[in-house]
Amino acid sequence: MSSSVRSQTGMAEQATLSDLASESAATFGNAVAQRYPHDGRWVERTFAELHDAVLRVAGMLHEAGVRPGERVALLCATRAEWTVCDLAIARLGAVCVPVYPSGSDAQIGWVLRDSGAAAAIAETAAHLNRLEHLRERTPAIRVVLGVERATAHGPALAEVIDSASASGSGLPPAGTEPDLPFTIVYTSGTTGPPKGCVLSHRNVLSVVAMLRGISDAGPGDVVFAYLPLAHLFTRMLQIFCLRAGATIAYSGGDIRTVVAELAEVAPTHLPSVPAMFEKIHSLVTAQATARDPSGRELGEAVELGLRVRAARERGEPVTDRDQQRFDDAEQALFAPVRAVFGGRVRQALTGSAPIAADILRLFFACGVPVYEAYGMTESTAVISACRPGEWRPGTVGRPVPGVAVRIAADGEVCARSAGVFGGYWRDEPATTETIRDGWLHTGDLGELDEDGYLVITGRKKDLIITAAGKNLSPANLENDLRRTPWIADAVMLGDRRPHPVALIALDEDTADGLAALAGIERTGAWHTDPRLRAVLAADVERVNAQYAPAERIRDFAVVPRPFTVDSGELTPTLKVRRDVVAEHFAELVEALYSRPATDHAVAVPESPRPEEQKGIRT
Repeated sequence: MSSSVRSQTGMAEQATLSDLASESAATFGNAVAQRYPHDGRWVERTFAELHDAVLRVAGMLHEAGVRPGERVALLCATRAEWTVCDLAIARLGAVCVPVYPSGSDAQIGWVLRDSGAAAAIAETAAHLNRLEHLRERTPAIRVVLGVERATAHGPALAEVIDSASASGSGLPPAGTEPDLPFTIVYTSGTTGPPKGCVLSHRNVLSVVAMLRGISDAGPGDVVFAYLPLAHLFTRMLQIFCLRAGATIAYSGGDIRTVVAELAEVAPTHLPSVPAMFEKIHSLVTAQATARDPSGRELGEAVELGLRVRAARERGEPVTDRDQQRFDDAEQALFAPVRAVFGGRVRQALTGSAPIAADILRLFFACGVPVYEAYGMTESTAVISACRPGEWRPGTVGRPVPGVAVRIAADGEVCARSAGVFGGYWRDEPATTETIRDGWLHTGDLGELDEDGYLVITGRKKDLIITAAGKNLSPANLENDLRRTPWIADAVMLGDRRPHPVALIALDEDTADGLAALAGIERTGAWHTDPRLRAVLAADVERVNAQYAPAERIRDFAVVPRPFTVDSGELTPTLKVRRDVVAEHFAELVEALYSRPATDHAVAVPESPRPEEQKGIRT
C-alpha cells in the first residue's frame, strides 16, 4: 500500500479500491462480512472468504480477456454476488458500470453502448436473454458471464464464488492510481437519456472517509441492504461497511418480504428511502386513529417520547410522571414500532426524496432514529446529513465535514468537495454546465438556515410558471399529498396554465380501505366515482390549506393505474418523470382545464389568509 495511515477501525487507508477485499480480509479476517438468504436459511460469508471469492471472479474475468480500464456492465439485483463482482472488477483494474435490471431494453442498451462496455455480467437466465437480444446493437461487448447460469465464456459465477478452489493467480498488480475511474454510474434522470457519472477511486474513498461522520457502523453491527446496489447511495454504504468491518445483510429481493426479513436480521443500521417509513407511519397512525379519532393520544405519546429521549441524551433527569407515562407508551407503541424494524435499529438513513418532519418525529419518539441525508451521484452520493446530536426535522442536515455548500443567486444549491466527480462520460457540454468555477450545480433549490442546516425546497427543472407568472415549486405539496395513506404518487402540473392541477395515483395496498370509506366497490372505472373524488378532495383541501392560494391544487384527476418504471413514468430510483406522466395522461389533463370554474374539485379562496403570506413551505 502507498500509505500506512490507519483508520478508526485499524484498517490501512487506501489509495485505490483495487485491494479493498484484501485489506478487509487482513483486518477483519473471520468476522462476518455478508449474510444472505439461501434455500430458506441465512448463510454467512466471512471477510476472508469474501476475499477468496473476489480473487476467483477477478481471475475468471481476466482469463476471459477483460483488461484494466475496460468497462464491465453489471446487470444484477441487490444480492451478495453483486458485491463480489463489484470488488472483483475493481481488483482487476476495470471499471464497473451498474445497470438496473428493472430498466427497459432501450435504457439498458443505451448504457451498454454509451459506456462502450467490453464485458457484461447478468444475474438470471432472463437477463442473459435480454443481453443476447441487445448484443447486435452493442458490438463492443466481447464477454458475457452469468451469475446464476453458465455462458460460453464461463461457468455460473455463483458456483465459482462458492467453490473451494484457489484462484486469482496471474492477475495484474492491484492498481495504485487514485484518479483513474472506479465506476461509471448512469443517472436515471427525469429528463433525457441517462448520463454516465465518472467517479474515481479518489472520489469514492474521500466520501467513505466522510461517512465516518455520518454512520457509526462498525464490527458487530449489521447493515440491511434492500435498495438497489446499482444506486450509488446503497453502494457507498456497502463500501463503508467493508472498510468499517460491519456485516451487510442482503434482502432476498422480494419487496413483499422486506419487513419479515428485518425481523429476522435485526439490523442495527438501515439505509432506506421515505416510502418504507411513510408506509409504516401510515399503518401506525391508522391504528392509533382507530382507537382515538382525535389523534390526541398519538400526538401526546410522540411529544412525550421526544422529550424523554432528549433528556436522556443530555443526561438530564426525567420526572416520575413522565417516566410512568413513557413506560406505558413503551409497551403500547414504542416497542411494537421498533419490533417492525427488528428491534435493534440504532441508526436509519433516508434519502433520494423528501420526507415529512412528523414521520421523523414519530420514529425518533419510538427509538428508531431516522436521519435525512442529501447528495447526488455527481457528488458521490454525499453533500449533507443529519446525524446524532444534529437532528433537525425539515432539513437535510449540515454539510458533512469536507463539503462546502453555497446557495446561488437563483436559489440553486452548489457544492464543492473531493467527492465531486470529474465529469460525465464522453459529454463535455453537460460537464461544463454542471461544474462551473469548481462548484457542482445540483439543480436543486434550497436555503441554508441561520445554523447552517440545508433545506431543499424543490428542483429547478420542476419549477412551474403559471400563465399569471407565478413561480411554483411542486415538491413540498406533492410530498404532503403522498402522506395520505391511499395516495402513492401525486404530480402537480400547470406550466403556462392558469392554475395548478394534479394527477393522483392510488396506493394498491390501501385501495380497499379507500373504497370502503367512499362506500363503493372496486370495479370498472371506480377511480372516477364521485364518492371517491369527494374523499380525495377532502385530503387535497387539507393539504392545500398549508399553502398560498396561487400554489394550491385547483382540480385533480385519479389515473387508472399506478405510475411504473416499465412505463417510463418512474425512474429506477422511483422518481417521477413529470413530462412522461403529462404525456401519457394528456387527455386527463386537458379535461381538467376544460372544466368550468364552478366544477373544479377544490375551492380556492381569492385572497390569502395572513398566515399564508409566506409562500412555499419549507
